[in-house]
Amino acid sequence: MTRRENIIKSWFGKRNLVIATKHKKESVIAPLLEKQLGVKCIVPENIDTDTLGTFTGEIERIEIPYLTAIKKCELAMELSGADLAVASEGSFGAHPIIFFTNANEEMLVMVDKKNDLKVVASELSLETNFNATEVKSVKQLEEFANKVGFPSHGLIVRGTKNSFEPIWKGITNWAELIEVFYKTAEIFGRAYIETDMRAMYNPTRLAVIQKATHALIEKLNSLCPSCNTPGFGVTEVKPGLPCQTCAMPTKGPLYHVYMCSKCNHTKGIRYPNGIKFQDPMYCDFCNP
Repeated sequence: MTRRENIIKSWFGKRNLVIATKHKKESVIAPLLEKQLGVKCIVPENIDTDTLGTFTGEIERIEIPYLTAIKKCELAMELSGADLAVASEGSFGAHPIIFFTNANEEMLVMVDKKNDLKVVASELSLETNFNATEVKSVKQLEEFANKVGFPSHGLIVRGTKNSFEPIWKGITNWAELIEVFYKTAEIFGRAYIETDMRAMYNPTRLAVIQKATHALIEKLNSLCPSCNTPGFGVTEVKPGLPCQTCAMPTKGPLYHVYMCSKCNHTKGIRYPNGIKFQDPMYCDFCNP
């Protein structure tokens, strides 16, 4: 066992780690954390993370994803008595750079109350079936369902985008889908169909959560050079990578700044991606 592995196991080994989820996220999170950290993962029986917000809007998420994930961890620790927790929070919508394309960002947060440590990692992915539409016929319904991977991926049906009565969630078979479409259309003259983004109804999202778990493990394995605390990660990205053609500064990353959450030791890494010049197509001077 390497020195790093010994340090990680000394922090986390043989401890109970509670996963704050009611949507079966433990299926992809637990195996990785148990293998890499030596923890025993548990899920509280009565945890209801929907009280902090639902994808369908009945309960609004009032906090940013990071703070929501922290609250999930706190709720799970309170219910279980554990002092180590992990929670994930997903966001869906337009990609921040690649416009007109949907993306899924998964944030994974670990809270270690025993060691007063919080570690966060995230994964931004274009792999998502996040979508919704209004349909007025079974043909339109079937076209949409096939496009988003139904029935392996669940669907939600309601009258309009912002209506909650009635609403059917977790639909995973054609007979039920068509039945609730007719029920909804009888009331509204149409139906609003959307992908169910809850993890247990969305294998594509589960795969992104799994990648975020790998990112969390990678960050935990990064130890502070000063005090050996896990989670020595990037806290700031400084732009300014010079253009390959005109040498003017671009928005590309010139520095990554790492900081320890325990002792505040910092370290700057120049050319963090191993690239010393930016492609001119991303330069505001060469390609305004």
